Amino acid sequence: METLPMALDAMDASEGGLDDFRIHRPSEVAAYLRQLLDGNVLLNLNAPDGAAITGTLWSVDADRQTMSLSVDPLAPQFQTVLAHEEAVVVGYLDNVKIQFDVDDMVLVRSGQVAALKCSLPRQLFRFQRRNSFRVRPVPRSAPQACFAHPVKPSTELRLRVLDVSIGGIALLLTEDVPLLDRGTVLPDAVLELDADTRVHTALRIQHATASQGEMPGTRLGCEMLRTNGDGLRQLQRYIDQTQKRKRLLSLD
Repeated sequence: METLPMALDAMDASEGGLDDFRIHRPSEVAAYLRQLLDGNVLLNLNAPDGAAITGTLWSVDADRQTMSLSVDPLAPQFQTVLAHEEAVVVGYLDNVKIQFDVDDMVLVRSGQVAALKCSLPRQLFRFQRRNSFRVRPVPRSAPQACFAHPVKPSTELRLRVLDVSIGGIALLLTEDVPLLDRGTVLPDAVLELDADTRVHTALRIQHATASQGEMPGTRLGCEMLRTNGDGLRQLQRYIDQTQKRKRLLSLD
């Protein structure tokens, strides 16, 4: 997953401008920040000299035009990033890369919690990720997503995984299970993709469509939320290995 900022100056000069990527209306900027906040999305803060740290959006104060980023002040490059007082923030919402500048960064402590307080961005940029591959499991495997039923928590559901990408997954809801509503958040899902890949994540149901043919039921398209760094690495490794297996099978 590419966490370096896009070179906006070069794009502006060579690709006919940035207007197609720019979000500048305050309501739209606020909506994207809310998604980053609610999803506890991992963000990369990139300083002008190349130093970088990770964090998450902790709070947004529209009245004061400020926001806070939860960070680890003991991170190796933290002091270098803080010294610049500005950074380019990069994060992902499903297959969309979100990028914006932050200024006037100040370290704020509250008990055991450390945060970087900075000004709200006046604009942000969204770029469709080109290197995000959605793969279907190989026929011999039987990956599942396991989670408690949102209405009956004592009931565990184990749904077949139809395909998976970094940030998104499609599940098969069989006809004997009541339909789950769009927008439902499943906070403690476990993706059992193979013997070596178990990813803990939250899922938000984005859409539901009928699935016909050999696997009748409902296809649930889900967004992954709050997946940690280790989970993202496992997902990327699984996607890479699945692609390799499919290429090998195609040669048989």
